[in-house]
Amino acid sequence: MIRYIRWCAYFCALLLVALLVNVARVQVWEAAAYGANPANKRPAIERYAEPRGDILVDGRPVTGSRDSRQLLRFERTYKNGPLYAPVTGFSSQTYGTSFLERAEDGILSGTDPGLSAFPLWYELSRGRPGGGNAVTTVRGAVQAAAYTGLGGKRGAVAAVEPATGRILALVSSPSYDPALLSGTGPGVKAAWERLNADPAKPMLNRALRETYPPGSTFKIVTAAAALDAGVVTDVDAPTQTPDPYPLPGTSTLLPNAGTGCQDASMADAVQWSCNTVMAKIGVQVGLRGMVEAARRFGFDDETLRVPSWVSRSNFDTDMSPDQLALSSIGQFNTTATPLQMALVAAAVANGGELKSPRLVDRTTQDDGDQVRRSDQRSRGRAMNPGTAMRLQDLMVRVVENGTGRNAAIPGAVVGGKTGTAQHGVGNAGTPYAWFISWAKAEGAPLPAVAVAVVVEDAAADRGGISGNSAAAPIARAVMEAALYGAGPSAP
Repeated sequence: MIRYIRWCAYFCALLLVALLVNVARVQVWEAAAYGANPANKRPAIERYAEPRGDILVDGRPVTGSRDSRQLLRFERTYKNGPLYAPVTGFSSQTYGTSFLERAEDGILSGTDPGLSAFPLWYELSRGRPGGGNAVTTVRGAVQAAAYTGLGGKRGAVAAVEPATGRILALVSSPSYDPALLSGTGPGVKAAWERLNADPAKPMLNRALRETYPPGSTFKIVTAAAALDAGVVTDVDAPTQTPDPYPLPGTSTLLPNAGTGCQDASMADAVQWSCNTVMAKIGVQVGLRGMVEAARRFGFDDETLRVPSWVSRSNFDTDMSPDQLALSSIGQFNTTATPLQMALVAAAVANGGELKSPRLVDRTTQDDGDQVRRSDQRSRGRAMNPGTAMRLQDLMVRVVENGTGRNAAIPGAVVGGKTGTAQHGVGNAGTPYAWFISWAKAEGAPLPAVAVAVVVEDAAADRGGISGNSAAAPIARAVMEAALYGAGPSAP
């Protein structure tokens, strides 16, 4: 009898060992696979069981959470969603996250190890701390001025602080309300399909993700390349450039939008936006010099994060001389994001040094204690300090007595550059009105803001310089808000 009991005990022990082995297999080796299985709803339930942390502008949240009392309990809410959508992105229980909601998801969802002094405790207890906050560099008044200025027209505005790289405004128009995508159900699906089918592309972040031909605003890059390379030593000297200018190696004549560009100096070419002069100067700098200069400003960089990724701005590295001439005035295959062109203006305003742009100042725990702070970083020197000083003077001439007079602000020093970018030789393509600028308050040691504005499909007489009429007034409103807090305030 005892022998049978012993064998039974052995068998039970064997079953216990098998059970423990299977538990270890499920909990250790198979845990990741089970966790990633679409049929496993537990991660989603846990993710939305607690309110999400907030994204802050001017120290106040522009996001929130709503208790839906559903299985996926807390849904994301947005305060003035269309205004801040290019900054926040969306957080959807159906379609995931985008922009800051994605880039700072660990902090906002409470899964970042930095939120707790004892992260191992949460691993063992399968809990998590409350969602933290992402404090942005955006200023509400500047954001509102840009959004109001665009007035629903297709386009974008990017504004940065030249000395620090802090992004003060990031606007894309037309916009959308991220709250439409927050929850689940047929309403969210219908909103997603409607927004994606809209030909105006309201979900496209034009400030970070769309690239445009920069047109004449790129002439600032070409001028910097020429001055740094010594191709131009006297900005007021005649350049012996014909009007129109024969593109090298071709019979094609490059025209100017206005008059007075025959044999103009580089200073006059920037002030009055002479295509012929700047195209010839770009050819004189040469392909290698122009590529190196463009890259110093940030073109051809695929690694830029703010922390959301930014589309690559392009300057071709293999071109014939005629293509180089067109590229040097922001045409041919040259393309740029509005943020990139804001960085061009910022580099001039900051004495030639280009600061890395950043949208998040710091992240905090839910009680406000700091988790980490974003440091100022330099992306290197885009041009020599002397070159930057001369370009500052040339850009001031554009605003005071050139093509950018609509950007002038009484009592402030403003430098700018207009652009009307069209595709193809002879300006036969779709126009985009550009304006890039920087502004310094009277008596201030440094410029406080650099801005890029692009308005798509700007209908204007080329002789009237649509960059001045369509984009410069928006830039002026943004600069005034940055300098004085003027303009509409964000609710």
